[in-house]
Amino acid sequence: MAGTGKSTIARTIASEYSKLGRLGASFFFSRGGGDVGHAGKFVTTVAVQLANNIPPLKHGICDAFKNRSDITSQPLQDQWRQLVLLPLSKLDGSSSLSSYILVVDALDECDNDKHISMILRLLAEAQSLKTVRLRVFLTSRPEIPIRSGFYRIPRAEHLDFILHHISPATVDHDLSIFLEHNFEDIRQRCALDARWPGEHAIEQLVQNACGLFIWAATACRFISEGKKEQVIKTRLSSILQSNGSMTKPEKHLDEIYITVLRNAISADYSSEEEQEVCSILRHMLGSIVILLSPLSIDSLRRLLHVQKQEIDETLEDLHAILDIPMDQARPLRLHHPSFRDFLLNKDRCTDSNLHLDEHQAHRALADSCLRLMSNSLKQDICDMGAPGVLAANMENCRVEKYLPLELQYACLYWIQHLRKSSVQLYDNDQFHQFLQVHFLHWLEALGWMQKISEGIHAIASLESIAIVSRLPASHKVFS
Repeated sequence: MAGTGKSTIARTIASEYSKLGRLGASFFFSRGGGDVGHAGKFVTTVAVQLANNIPPLKHGICDAFKNRSDITSQPLQDQWRQLVLLPLSKLDGSSSLSSYILVVDALDECDNDKHISMILRLLAEAQSLKTVRLRVFLTSRPEIPIRSGFYRIPRAEHLDFILHHISPATVDHDLSIFLEHNFEDIRQRCALDARWPGEHAIEQLVQNACGLFIWAATACRFISEGKKEQVIKTRLSSILQSNGSMTKPEKHLDEIYITVLRNAISADYSSEEEQEVCSILRHMLGSIVILLSPLSIDSLRRLLHVQKQEIDETLEDLHAILDIPMDQARPLRLHHPSFRDFLLNKDRCTDSNLHLDEHQAHRALADSCLRLMSNSLKQDICDMGAPGVLAANMENCRVEKYLPLELQYACLYWIQHLRKSSVQLYDNDQFHQFLQVHFLHWLEALGWMQKISEGIHAIASLESIAIVSRLPASHKVFS
C-alpha cells in the first residue's frame, strides 16, 4: 500500500547494485512526472543505461538504433526486443558478471493500463536469455492492471513480497529507529534537551504511524519546519493528540495531511479570510498535484499568473508535503504521491474547504494554459526572420528564451487538461476562438520544441472531445 517504503527500497537496491557494478538499468515511474509518467521513454531509457553500464552491450545497442532509425516510434514490444533482448542475447556470458538487475519502481504510476500489462509481459521475456541473466526488481501497489498482469506470468517465474505483511514488530522497530534518528537531528539543530521528546512520545508516534514510513517522514518534516522550540513542541503535541482509535493506516496518513494543511491557515483569520485563503490554497495545490510534468515555482507562478509573494506565502508552511527547492528555478515536487490521492478523494480529505475537485482543477489549469498561449504565441515566435530553419539546428537556449518552460508546458498539455476536465466544447467558445487565431502559431511552437508528434496526438484527442460534445443528450451517457 502507499507509504510503506517501496520507492525507498527500490532506490536502495539500485544504489547498492550500482556500487557492485551489477545495475543494468533503473526506471522510476511517477504520475505527473512528464516522461516518467508514461511508458513512451521506458525502453529507450533502459537501453541507454544498459549500454552505459555494460560495455560489451554498447556496440550492439548502438547498431540497433542505427539499423532502425524509427525505433523510438515503434510499439513497445518491438523496442524491447530490438534494443534490449537482442543485444543481451548476443553476450557470450564469459564475463565474471553475467547477471544484472533492472529496477522498475512504481509501475502502477504509469498512466496507461495497457502499457502496464505490456511492460510486465516484456519483462517476463527476459527468461528467454541463455548466456546472461537479467533479474527484475519491481515495486508497485497491487492495482488491478498489476495483479492481472502477474496472473499471466507463471508463478515459478516471479517471487512476490508484500511489505504490509511484514511482522508489525519488525516494522515498528524500524520506525522507532527512523524517528529517533530524525529527532536527534532536530535536537541538535534547535539545541533542545537531550531527553526530548522522550521514549513514550516515540512509542506513541510509532503507534500512530501504523506501519507507514511516509506518515513518520511527514510528521518529522512538519515538526522540524517549526524551527523554534515552542513551535516544534506544539506541533509534536498536535500530532500526539491522535487517540489511535482508527485502525486503517490510510486514515492516520489522512489525519496528518489534514494537520499540515490546517496549520497553514492561521487561527486568527475571520471566516471570510479563511475562505479566501482556502480558495488560494486549493488553487495552488490543485495545480501542483495535477501537473502532467513538474514545473519550477517561477514557471508555475507565470503559468497561473499569480504574484511571487502570493505563491511564496502559500507554500511557506507546506514543506512537510512538498519538496520546495531553495532555487526557485528547480522543479517543485510532492514528497509522496499519496498526498495527491488524499487531496482528490472527498472521502479521505473530509474538510470541504481543502478537498479538490479534480475536474475543476484540470479546467482551471486548461484555462491558465489557454490564457498564457493566447498572450504569448505569434508568428515567428523565435524571431528567426526567415522560414525554412530546421528545429534541430536551433540552439536550446534560444528556444527557451522565446518559449519559456511554462509556455512549453501549456503548448504540450492544454488539451490533456481540457480532456481530463470533462468539459463540453461548443462552437465559438474560448477554445474554438483560440484555435481560429493561434492554431498555426501553436503548431510552430511545437515544431521548435520538436514535439509535433505530440501535437498530432493532441489534435486527435481534441477531435474526440468535440465529437462527444456534439452528441445529443440522450446519447452522451454512452459516450
